[in-house]
Amino acid sequence: MTNTQLVVPGTDEAREGLAGSSRSRIPPFVRRFVRNPSSMAAVVVFILVLLFAFVGPHLWHYTYDVYTPDNSVPPSWDHPFGTDSTGYDGLAQVMRGTQRSMQIALFVAIAATLVGSFAGAMAGYYGRFVDGAIMRFVDLMLIFPSIAVAAVLSYMTMGTETSWLTIGIVLAFLAWPVVARVVRANVLSIAQSDYIAAAKGAGASDISVIARHILPNAMGTILVVVTVLTATAILSETSLSYLGFGVQSPDTSLGLLISQSQSAVTTRPWLFYFPGLFIVLIAITVSFIGDGLRRALDPRQAGGRA
Repeated sequence: MTNTQLVVPGTDEAREGLAGSSRSRIPPFVRRFVRNPSSMAAVVVFILVLLFAFVGPHLWHYTYDVYTPDNSVPPSWDHPFGTDSTGYDGLAQVMRGTQRSMQIALFVAIAATLVGSFAGAMAGYYGRFVDGAIMRFVDLMLIFPSIAVAAVLSYMTMGTETSWLTIGIVLAFLAWPVVARVVRANVLSIAQSDYIAAAKGAGASDISVIARHILPNAMGTILVVVTVLTATAILSETSLSYLGFGVQSPDTSLGLLISQSQSAVTTRPWLFYFPGLFIVLIAITVSFIGDGLRRALDPRQAGGRA
């Protein structure tokens, strides 16, 4: 006679069963991403940078656009990032600059990804004439040097009250073709799958197939593209501001802070190095997050493990 062991709620067996079932609800790529220490550390640092940029100004007793009586003071307890020759607090300036640069970068990443994903999905799904027309326009867009075009467009709209948003629109307009090419290549392979043919045979509309079947399966590539665009947009905004075509005073950004402090790099180096440190920090953390997403979404990248 065999003994049947009952699992009573509250016992160790029940708790282990519940833990296993809760783990099964977590997508596998999320578990792989969480197990990557460098990517998780980058996520923590990125969140801290966001808090520094968007919450910090409300907690700090100086503002970026108000003079202090301290001129050209090196880093101290009262001014951790020092002050410039006119008395602006360096910490408040870097907070504001990080906020503006992050706003531009996130706007570019989201806007360019939405437009590029839609265009790439349409090109890869329909093919033929639609694919040819969209990709020829994409190739035409990629011919022109992006920084030069962005500088010209930013100069034409310089002086507007929403200069940071204008810069974001310009950079997104120049970035979406890259996204379109990446998404199109992914969609071309997905569109040949059996489940896509089954969905079409069941009478699903083209928009439904693209929205419910193709784009979700291309989401891995799209997420990685978002991280790459965020880092690229930070560097592009820095280049524009350094050339004088970015955010204008009295507002500020990380690129503008570097541009304004380049002449004082030997006498007041803190004005140059702190904004530069945050640019490098953001670019590195976003790159680590993107690398972690790539490895999590494609397990073959992680040491050959299935």
